[in-house]
Amino acid sequence: MLFQSENHRKDRPSANSLLFHSFTYLFIHRVTLTADEILKQLQQRQFAPVYFLQGEEPYYIDLVADLLEKHVLQEHEKGFNQVVLYGKDTDVTGILGQAKRFPMMAERSVVIVKEAQAVADLEAEKSWPFLEAYLKNPLQSTVLVFCYKHKTLDARKKLGKLLTGDKNNPAPAGTVLLTSKKLYDNQVAPWLTNYVRSKGQQITPQATNMLAEYIGAELGRLTNEVDKMLINLLPGQAIDEGLVQRMVGISKEYNIFELQSALIRRDVLKANRILLYFEANPKNNPLIPNLTLLFNYFSRLLALHQIPNPTEADWKRIGLVSTYARRDYQTGLKVFDFPRTRDIVHLIRRADAQSKGIDSGSMTDGEILRELVWLILHPVPLHAVVGL
Repeated sequence: MLFQSENHRKDRPSANSLLFHSFTYLFIHRVTLTADEILKQLQQRQFAPVYFLQGEEPYYIDLVADLLEKHVLQEHEKGFNQVVLYGKDTDVTGILGQAKRFPMMAERSVVIVKEAQAVADLEAEKSWPFLEAYLKNPLQSTVLVFCYKHKTLDARKKLGKLLTGDKNNPAPAGTVLLTSKKLYDNQVAPWLTNYVRSKGQQITPQATNMLAEYIGAELGRLTNEVDKMLINLLPGQAIDEGLVQRMVGISKEYNIFELQSALIRRDVLKANRILLYFEANPKNNPLIPNLTLLFNYFSRLLALHQIPNPTEADWKRIGLVSTYARRDYQTGLKVFDFPRTRDIVHLIRRADAQSKGIDSGSMTDGEILRELVWLILHPVPLHAVVGL
């Protein structure tokens, strides 16, 4: 079972609320666990001898590793019994040497390997016999944690096969494997809503949509921004659009959402005012994220054009959960027909290529966006655009 968005349920214990009491060794029959299952076991002070935390989404890897680093040992035990290694500075021999040490004046020791994907010989043939021997018979008084970020082990190689296991060759019973996958775009808004609710607070659909679109599926950045806003909430106050604009640094009048709204409503004057602001403040309004947001809107609009009467399930599958988020799409369907929407998607792809120096000549980022906006507002045939 791999990590899915439902791992972050409302009843999930927050990192700050986890209380640790008596120590218990953890005997695991199913070694591939979800983030929620691992967090629940940590709350109960149940620790496995080995944790292998991998995946493209680093948020849960960091969350589990931080909890183990902070709470397995008491502060006075950490000096002799807790070691943090970094992948580029160590090797399998060094890791196993630390893992095989018995604790001093404590029940256990902790060895955390950060950036484990940088351990040069982790999957090397010469290291395999030693690594396999330890994983199959780990020291029970050690908690060994691998933080293998931004990718997963090659399932065709020996280490990947050992940790995932199968019915003929079960994975080592003392190792917990977490695979943390990136959320899809349509999962971000529900995940964000559940995260805020898990903190005992509320967030409006407008604010959820703005954060999901502006930040995307970067869970670490999302939670940092939300936590910053939660500190500033008054009793009974929800996170709303205004708070997001103030705290995240999105201008109230001059931002990509207002530009998108101007394009949908064909407000040429407002669109040009926003473009002037963007050109005067390029650091706060980088081209690539703005193109990404426009591409997301028009690609979803293109999908909706192919669904004559979208149902509730259709809206949710595209990632538009709230009725607020759907309003601009309902308007856009009337303004941009299917062929025009398809052409605009091509134009945004062209602008993205220009931003990378392809067929852009000496154009600045501001000029690339200005040309794109003009082409969206003026239905020039696609074949008439230079370079297409």
